[in-house]
Amino acid sequence: MSEAKLKVILLRHTPNPEETVAMAAKLCYSPTGIESLKDKIEAKDQKAFVEKLVKMGHMSPIEHPSFTFAVEGISRACSHQLVRHRLASFSQQSQRYVSEKSEVKETFEYIIPPLIAEDQEAKKVFEDFMNEAQKTYDFLVEKLNEKGIKGESANQDARFILPNAAETKIMVTMNARELLHFFRQRCCERAQWEIRQMAEEMLKLVREVAPTIFHKAGPGCLYTPCPEGEYSCGKIKEVRERYGVKGS
Repeated sequence: MSEAKLKVILLRHTPNPEETVAMAAKLCYSPTGIESLKDKIEAKDQKAFVEKLVKMGHMSPIEHPSFTFAVEGISRACSHQLVRHRLASFSQQSQRYVSEKSEVKETFEYIIPPLIAEDQEAKKVFEDFMNEAQKTYDFLVEKLNEKGIKGESANQDARFILPNAAETKIMVTMNARELLHFFRQRCCERAQWEIRQMAEEMLKLVREVAPTIFHKAGPGCLYTPCPEGEYSCGKIKEVRERYGVKGS
């Protein structure tokens, strides 16, 4: 078996996302037609206007741009958290149609938590368990095959033995407003380490194509008191320094 590595790719996004936001906002108050409005917006830098929208909290125009990511090298434990974000679309690799049998994929990949990986004894126990899971999965598939149950019909029952650590691949689409909420929740130090790493990678990618929208994106404590209250991680200064927020 092998340990999977996180990979996040921004596959597609709305062209000119910040112009799209500006067009949606100005349409609300403009007496002119769509074509005229479009030409005016395209002819002018919209940075200051989009910054003003975000500062005012006028967020509905920010729902129009969308961003689609491909993510691999995350665990099923992580994807279970990800799909709790309801204003999003997901397409996930199936454990029913994609066999984890060793002769098909050689071995199933898995994620080792860092705290376990840094302890040699704990890591060995973890890896031994993964090896046993693979053996058990193979055994169950073979037993079902002997009964004439093959393909996804065998996989769908054998997969019950696969652990939360098993690697998965998923496509995610969110609009910009939902992404801001997602980053606020999942870039937080109190978020589980794996989904936090994924969120941080996603944030880097969207900042390249929509820097104004996501300029102040990140955990909820960057510009206001920690929203976690008594559950705060107590690292607000370090978090702000990591995100380059001055005056911390």
